[in-house]
Amino acid sequence: MSTPKANQPHLTPKLVLGAADHQQLTELATAGLDRNPDVAEELLGELDRASVVSDDEMPEDVVRMGSRLRYRADGSAEREVTLVYPAEANIDEGKISVMTPVGAALIGLRSGQSIDWLTRDGRQQVLTVLEVTQPAVV
Repeated sequence: MSTPKANQPHLTPKLVLGAADHQQLTELATAGLDRNPDVAEELLGELDRASVVSDDEMPEDVVRMGSRLRYRADGSAEREVTLVYPAEANIDEGKISVMTPVGAALIGLRSGQSIDWLTRDGRQQVLTVLEVTQPAVV
């Protein structure tokens, strides 16, 4: 997929979130407005436009908390990560926080979807989810 041109609309695909994730992430982002306002506002914006479904109706190919996924950003190498809450983040283990620019962009996307996102240094890129795997239920 090519990078959008200046005259093309931004990529804002439909998002789906389970009710529990939506509630917990709304609380997390609201609490983060003082400490990390840019990412918190971005996450709140994504939560506002998401379709919320019951947790047992969540499609298997949608990124949710705890999902393992492969993604690519603007021609860079594929990355495989697990989306986690901030306290669980560990870049060495491939666990990225939902309270980072890329984490906030990934939540609610389906495999194959792309979205525009801003890197920490302000560059706009296109992020594409390639594959999503859900955690085993114990």
